Amino acid sequence: MILRSLRLLVVGVSVLSLLAGCALLAGDRGQVRPMTVMIPNAQGGGYDITARTMTNVMERAGITGHIDVFNVVGDNETVAMARLMKESGNDRLLMMMGLGMVGACYSSGSAYAPTDATPIAELTEQPEIVVVPADSPYRSITQLISAWRRNPGGVIVGGGSSIGGPNYIFPMLLAKTAAIPVRAVRYRAFSGDGEMLPALLDHRITFGASGMAEYRDQITAGQLRVLAVSASSSPSPGTPTLKGSGIDLVYENWHGVLAPPGISASARQNLTDLLTRLHGTARWRRALAANGWTDAFLTGRAFAEFLARQERLEAQVMHELDRPISG
Repeated sequence: MILRSLRLLVVGVSVLSLLAGCALLAGDRGQVRPMTVMIPNAQGGGYDITARTMTNVMERAGITGHIDVFNVVGDNETVAMARLMKESGNDRLLMMMGLGMVGACYSSGSAYAPTDATPIAELTEQPEIVVVPADSPYRSITQLISAWRRNPGGVIVGGGSSIGGPNYIFPMLLAKTAAIPVRAVRYRAFSGDGEMLPALLDHRITFGASGMAEYRDQITAGQLRVLAVSASSSPSPGTPTLKGSGIDLVYENWHGVLAPPGISASARQNLTDLLTRLHGTARWRRALAANGWTDAFLTGRAFAEFLARQERLEAQVMHELDRPISG
């Protein structure tokens, strides 16, 4: 009896060891394994919020294990782009990116463009907002535009984008649509929306161009006021659109994910599968709704082609704005 009990114990231990080994192998196949996500600008901005929301959902949904997240600040997001390119072959690194990085790489004359890396997925789209401090004298977008037309030099617009990024292009297009000379626009760039917030609250800038999610807490608390949103329809009651205010402009920003160049086709598919699983979770759907993001999930060749089109469109828009690349 004792011998039989020992045999049963050994068999039981062997089965448990086998099951544990299978779980480990599943992790090695790309389901649960260490990963790192790089954010190409400061904390508190759109990239930062999207990346940390993404990683939080992936961890809590059991799609991955713990994900290390770090911010790389400097030189208009191109430092992070260059760092990603130097990680060629690293299939455990992802970088949050979007229209801002497309613009930064183009306008700075960077040696690298997002299409030089490995496109994984587009995740979200969101409109821009025109936001002012709660005690601003401007109570509507029409009041702001009227003052801007009268004295273009007296209005300073801030954005958490470098020259060429969405928070830069949006107010330039707004000025152009409103018959304000683009060359007269005074734009102040910040390394992310978190850095811009004090300047906005202290009236060092007249208004900010941003996304709703970046300043949701301050808007809810009554510190900031949204004058208009660049969506085709209002995302919330009481928030006017530019079109509804007589300004014929609709503009959407977007965020996506890149991996370094040089990874294998199977590694690229593993990373795509992880984000596809993220996209299918109820947690992610709730995050989209809470942040006012539009689901814009796109992977594979479709995302690569979209990214190439965005790079061509960036050059076209900058040319139309008479804003040549620097450097």
